[in-house]
Amino acid sequence: MSDLEIQGVDLDRSLSGYDYELPPELIAQNPAVPRDSSRLLVIDSPNTGEEKPALNHIFRDLLNILKPGDLLVMNNTKVIPARLYGHKSTGAEVEVLLLEERQDNCWLALVKPGKHFKLGTEIIFDGDKTLGTELVATVIERDEATGGRLLQFDVPENQSLVQVLEKFGEIPLPPYINASSSTDEQYQTVYAQAQGAIAAPTAGLHFTPELLQKLSDRGIDQAFVTLHVGVGTFRPVEVEDVTTHEMHAEWIEVSNTTVEQIRATKAAGGRIIAVGTTVVRALEGAAQFGDLQPYVGKVNLFIYPGYQWQVVEGLITNFHLPRSSLLMLVSALIGRERLLKIYQQAIASQYRFYSFGDAMLILPEATINVDNG
Repeated sequence: MSDLEIQGVDLDRSLSGYDYELPPELIAQNPAVPRDSSRLLVIDSPNTGEEKPALNHIFRDLLNILKPGDLLVMNNTKVIPARLYGHKSTGAEVEVLLLEERQDNCWLALVKPGKHFKLGTEIIFDGDKTLGTELVATVIERDEATGGRLLQFDVPENQSLVQVLEKFGEIPLPPYINASSSTDEQYQTVYAQAQGAIAAPTAGLHFTPELLQKLSDRGIDQAFVTLHVGVGTFRPVEVEDVTTHEMHAEWIEVSNTTVEQIRATKAAGGRIIAVGTTVVRALEGAAQFGDLQPYVGKVNLFIYPGYQWQVVEGLITNFHLPRSSLLMLVSALIGRERLLKIYQQAIASQYRFYSFGDAMLILPEATINVDNG
């Protein structure tokens, strides 16, 4: 028992309760090849206090772990080349990380070195120098919430910035991936379609087209939502009382087709398995005003222990950073103490952590506060 527990602090609602030590060598720098050869830690027993250890599998074992009639819900967002390198008219070098589009070709972005970017500053990005192409952005506003800037990009008429980004930008990897030989393709899911994310929905990186086909052939269907992963996913929780943390709003789309698939699955006794925390936030966010309904717009749902689940019954997810909102979300599904014990088991077993790391599967029978019947 920790000192905080002795003092009667509610660790489920305290930032200190979501800490753990991770050996740096367990931070994956490259993905598994093939994708579905990554390891999978499976939690399939109720939280009784004496539950059995999580089970060690390979990701492609999903084929024999999930049941016909289950529905995998996936995030089809696609990572854009959101990191750009340019210069000011003075020649000073600039690094820009796009976060989200606010209006036509006006983007919220983080810029380095930030303190030197006053309103009206122009940033020039060079593309194909043999063609003499360049892209210009103007700083039009400071964003107090992120410390970033709003940049108005001057792009050719009838085009969007996303359409020209490949000429100027690169796919951004998280800062903890700093020695990678991965390709851009390896940081996209095989079903990525809707451009707009600045980071991949990493639980989906483990799927191959062949595995998806085999799952479908076995009667394990797939549905899709879109959540463009943005700054909110990575922003650290900085308040000790986690209930006062404010999530950054994220754009989602939950289509009528997906809603109907979920309803039909539940009516037939199947289970809703979210592939990643972004899918959780999209589905639960779309169900905040009653039953799950089609929804397009922004949500800022923050899920932590005590949350009453509306849609999701099971979860495939990677291993998350200490003190992160994602760790709190998974704790809401399985219990904080139990999750941290499972993380210790994963560390002892040399699982690989974070974006390019291994995965875990939380089956409905292992969850808490979920209506599975």
